Amino acid sequence: MPEISRFLGIVVRMYFRDHPPPHFHARYGQYAIVVHLDTWIVEGRFPPRALRHVLEWAELHADELREDWELARARRPLNAIPPLE
Repeated sequence: MPEISRFLGIVVRMYFRDHPPPHFHARYGQYAIVVHLDTWIVEGRFPPRALRHVLEWAELHADELREDWELARARRPLNAIPPLE
């Protein structure tokens, strides 16, 4: 699963040809979540502060995430997305 960003101990990835709806995966230590791009629905568990960081980052980079989703579905190399600063 290609890593597309890493910040504050959080690793964000997308699977190639993953199932719809568009989403990304994030890990923070032993925690893991899936974030849906169209609704921002979160599946899984994350510490509240780390979750706020992921959602803030995702909103800032929503267009880039959607582009990477399309690239992943086509099995093409994904673009790295800048970390949250």
